[in-house]
Amino acid sequence: MTNVRVRFAPSPTGPLHIGGVRTALFNYLFAKKYNGTFVLRIEDTDQNRYVANAEQYINDSLDWLGIPADETVNKNEKFGPYRQSERKDIYKKNIQELLDSGNAYYAFDTAEDLDKERKGHEENGKTFIYNWHNREKGRLINSLVLTTDEVQKRIKNGEKYVIRFKSPQDEILVMNDIIRGEIKIDTNILDDKILFKSDGMPTYHLANIVDDHLMEISHVIRGEEWLPSMALHILLYRSFGWKAPEFAHLPLILKPTGKGKLSKRDGDKLGFPVFPLAYTNEATEETSRGYKEDGYFPETVLNFLAFLGWNPGTEQEIFSLNELIKSFDLDRVNKSGARFDPDKTKWYQQQYLQQKSDEELAEMFTPVIANEMKQSASDNVITSSFTPRNGEYVQKVVGLIKERATFVSDFWELSAFFFIAPTEYDAKAVKKKWKEKTGKLMNQLVAVISTIDNFSSSNIEKIVKEWITTNELGFGKVMPPFRLALVGAMSGPDLFKIAEMIGKEETISRMEKAITSL
Repeated sequence: MTNVRVRFAPSPTGPLHIGGVRTALFNYLFAKKYNGTFVLRIEDTDQNRYVANAEQYINDSLDWLGIPADETVNKNEKFGPYRQSERKDIYKKNIQELLDSGNAYYAFDTAEDLDKERKGHEENGKTFIYNWHNREKGRLINSLVLTTDEVQKRIKNGEKYVIRFKSPQDEILVMNDIIRGEIKIDTNILDDKILFKSDGMPTYHLANIVDDHLMEISHVIRGEEWLPSMALHILLYRSFGWKAPEFAHLPLILKPTGKGKLSKRDGDKLGFPVFPLAYTNEATEETSRGYKEDGYFPETVLNFLAFLGWNPGTEQEIFSLNELIKSFDLDRVNKSGARFDPDKTKWYQQQYLQQKSDEELAEMFTPVIANEMKQSASDNVITSSFTPRNGEYVQKVVGLIKERATFVSDFWELSAFFFIAPTEYDAKAVKKKWKEKTGKLMNQLVAVISTIDNFSSSNIEKIVKEWITTNELGFGKVMPPFRLALVGAMSGPDLFKIAEMIGKEETISRMEKAITSL
């Protein structure tokens, strides 16, 4: 496949929903698979809903995910401008072409006029559609029933108008969608969509078609919600005498219940983000959660989004971006909606966290440690072997606890005892594991540990276990309280590795404190 050019064309009306991100991703994967071009176009014709910081948010989101546009505003503007609001003169020229060819017409109907027609149809048990059925019967005011002079006079007098597409009558339009196959539409049911308004701004339909043609877009890959517009767009291409691109309409991303389209409200209710980055509405100051700020890796987001509607046809679930590019195929995109699964999203995150090196994770974790240490109470005992610059120590900690983590933000809860001595002890564990004679046993264990010179985990384990066995004490009487003393709870990795990490002096100190406290 040659000369592949695809586009992602969001409206800057707020934060970029993950449904939009999935559309951008599929366009990006398709373009890169065929050495094509990924275009980002800003469709800002709806000035009433325009949000000033939304465009930057879109770019920042794609950059964070690692799927930036090849062409966009201020970047390789081969077919610029890339903002629709800056292309008004282009649209005026093209709408005039449709008027001259008889494929479009002026309509001067007011909102009151249309409401009257709508109510009249309803009273007769019918649905009002502005099209071939009524556009030339005289009740509607348009250039199909007015003379040229009357039309020009109304325009000159400043009357508000729209320009509508003249949809054909009595035709079965046959279309093809890469994902959905052949689609047939009876043009008699199509309404004459508005293409242009008297304020000089085109509607989405006209601007979309003109821009796709002039930017030489080869494939239009977009959400299922645009499927009803496909017939109009095909007819517009035909009216202009242009070759239409190939179309592929992606399935909806559904709520976790599988019923209805996923929304921000679902995320708020169930506790997961639906935006790539956190977003603050400048008008309301309301902040929405983002995957980045919630601790997800960008590769996690790309991987789980790729599987919302696409199937590689293999058992493989973890894909790098390059692997996704190589494997992606529109023929393997499903028609039916894809259910969003928050738990599966976390599973992907956990897989990617495990893949990262201890060094990389330690670098992410170090600022968290520094912040937590600052917030610790002044009477906490801080392990002397640790300083924020001791990267090797942090790496070892990460290596011991990362298997039980999903996010880097989980690390502190799993490893605080490596940096700060416990100041309290789990009450249930104490009641169950710290018996009347436990203090005496721990004093004996302190004496044993004091004699150990080679304080490696393997040597500590060997000596302690030999002492337990020789004295016929039973591991259940020694090991749980030993862990309570070092950790403060019945959790954490290998106990002897914890002892090695915090050191002999700190191990003894914590045991003596537990004996005194408990």
